[in-house]
Amino acid sequence: MLDDDTLALDLDDPRQAGVFFVTEDDLTALAALAQDAELLLCRLDLRDCDSHTELMARLQAALALPDPAPRWETLGDLLRDLGWLPAPGYVLLFSHAADLRDADETSFDTLLDLLDLACVDWQDRGIPFWAFLALPDSDFPSLDTLDLPPER
Repeated sequence: MLDDDTLALDLDDPRQAGVFFVTEDDLTALAALAQDAELLLCRLDLRDCDSHTELMARLQAALALPDPAPRWETLGDLLRDLGWLPAPGYVLLFSHAADLRDADETSFDTLLDLLDLACVDWQDRGIPFWAFLALPDSDFPSLDTLDLPPER
């Protein structure tokens, strides 16, 4: 899924940062870009993650959250703080995100909302905060199947 433009992605630029869906194969290249940019890289494996409780446990383990079992509101505050993980910027890689999406769509959607809010908050401070959630290749339309207008 990553192309030459994505590989030129400037992870240092908070204006470009955001929450993105990628394929599992993209995560390795993104991890390398994060390391090259010297940003804090956190990997979260959501394989078989099927509930809010399980998601919180995995977030706690990956991010060393000071609250061992945060509620959604607390998680949002923590994602906008990360004071216990000082870094010039952050890259969160979520593998197998479809497992959570398919098992608990409400938790998946809430996580996306909180990641979006955190990204905007970090952008306001000039610090890049990226979240990449890996979905199956089948979730991305092939260029062959898109109904594109004819070229002029």
